[in-house]
Amino acid sequence: MNSSLATVAYIGATILFILSLGGLSNQETARRGNLYGMIGMSLAVLATIFGPQVTAEGIPMIVGSVLVGALIGLYAARKVQMTQMPELVALMHSMVGMAAALVGYATYVDPEASKNLEGAAHAIHAGEIYIGIFIGAVTFSGSVAAFGKLSGRIGGSPLLLPARHWLNLVGLIAVIYFGREFMNAHTVEEGMLPLFIMTAIALLFGIHMVMAIGGADMPVVVSMLNSYSGWAAAATGFMLSNDLLIVIGALVGSSGAILSYIMCNAMNRSFISVIAGGFGTTAAAPKPTGEAAEPQGEVSPILAVETAEMLREAKNVIIVPGYGMAVAQAQHTVFEITKTLRDKGVNVRFGIHPVAGRMPGHMNVLLAEAKVPYDIVFEMDELNDDFPDTDVAIVIGANDIVNPAAQDDPTSPIAGMPVLEVWKARNSIVMKRSMASGYAGVDNPLFYKDNNRMLFGDAKKMLDEVLMALKA
Repeated sequence: MNSSLATVAYIGATILFILSLGGLSNQETARRGNLYGMIGMSLAVLATIFGPQVTAEGIPMIVGSVLVGALIGLYAARKVQMTQMPELVALMHSMVGMAAALVGYATYVDPEASKNLEGAAHAIHAGEIYIGIFIGAVTFSGSVAAFGKLSGRIGGSPLLLPARHWLNLVGLIAVIYFGREFMNAHTVEEGMLPLFIMTAIALLFGIHMVMAIGGADMPVVVSMLNSYSGWAAAATGFMLSNDLLIVIGALVGSSGAILSYIMCNAMNRSFISVIAGGFGTTAAAPKPTGEAAEPQGEVSPILAVETAEMLREAKNVIIVPGYGMAVAQAQHTVFEITKTLRDKGVNVRFGIHPVAGRMPGHMNVLLAEAKVPYDIVFEMDELNDDFPDTDVAIVIGANDIVNPAAQDDPTSPIAGMPVLEVWKARNSIVMKRSMASGYAGVDNPLFYKDNNRMLFGDAKKMLDEVLMALKA
């Protein structure tokens, strides 16, 4: 394949990737968007393998690597549960970061990469390598830390080191200093030491950054790491003089940054405050003590049969899914209940908070998997005004996104965060295994409201009982 044909293939792949992002912006076109992305990636890989930059001797090695990667991907697609998707996404981001760092080192030691480069051109090339390795290392270690948190191998509480902001500042100054040393190096051997030191600092910085973020901010972290992986890919494109990687990396990086901004707005938090530390890490007004600190009221439990009766008599029902639904894998039973109620003339809708679950769109993916119709799934802003006219609001394994303390308690770590106002419904039912607080570690006054009932137990088991009672 000559260079002109490879360029045409890259342009086609770029267009397909743009169409893929456009398709993924809407539930109804998401499947088509995925298809565009797969075709675009296949076209890009083929154009690279058979392009002018790959010799005939290198093709077997590349094809073998692609086959090994494809087999690993197929295995993961079959074995990874939907509840494990957030940590799988974080792990994939780490692979992008690792690739960017390794490509940076390989480019630096390759004499052909910098041949005929002098003066400003050589300095720009060295800067691309240094920045690319830095971004890749931060993305890799940060994504590994996020994988540990999301998979439960690391606790969700933020790790706050003394003078952590000063440590970050010192690390940044050190990166800039060693960057100067790297740029002034006359040989590869001279440049390797500052490059190694910078890489170590970047790895530590990525771990420290994610470890200092609280569990409730993890959806933003996943989105943020997605953006970082895009910039790492773009940096790799600059190092390899690959226009496709530059364009696609910029697309992923910018879209991830925009998504992070949207999610931060949904939590009434700035991006800087998330990076500085998660929920509960900033100073707040003194909390009440003694009797004032105790929840006002008592928990009112409800049985599955009583829940079914309440749903049968309702005209308007809103279901709010959370991570507990994903853990119990109850989405299919939820769909069956929804179908049964709609057949009886009940208006059933779903309310999705932007940060529900452990990654952006987590609940949407689960509901789509269960074949829940797209036209009854709404965002928080579209439904919040409808709760006063709702007969029953059911919360399935969610806590922080339905917490009235966000509006009522200025001392709460989640004060000011927009939430789904389920307590304004005529009746609300919260499904939980226990009275434990949510991922943010914040108690929820909703549980003690007079119009709220608690349905304790495994969500799948309880919903199966509700479904049986409805059909009976």
